Amino acid sequence: QVQLVESGGGSVQAGGSLRLSCAASGAISRRACMGWFRQTPGKEREGVATIATDGNTAYADSVKGRFTISQDNAKNTLYLQMNSLKPEDTGMYYCAATRTSCSVAYRLRVGMDYWGQGTPVTISA
Repeated sequence: QVQLVESGGGSVQAGGSLRLSCAASGAISRRACMGWFRQTPGKEREGVATIATDGNTAYADSVKGRFTISQDNAKNTLYLQMNSLKPEDTGMYYCAATRTSCSVAYRLRVGMDYWGQGTPVTISA
């Protein structure tokens, strides 16, 4: 079993910043990719950012230059630094992981194997 627990969501005004964290535990592979996805009511889930163990990353076009994904392997923690937030960034943000190594661009499009419960992010204009 793999457990992913997100934290750091909240409500901020447009232009502000938030930092999401995801604590991973359980039988997660050392080669696993991890990522952040988000979903808004009425819309499909979309990939925000993904990262591989070699540091390779992929970002949605809508967040490039504003969001940064990183991981602390020693702490088994994934982060998403979100700057210059916009109202359209509002949604439930989910942490995810794969069973093994991956193509970060491919997984950004199709999703991953394990999912957290999500943390809400609300950006007001």
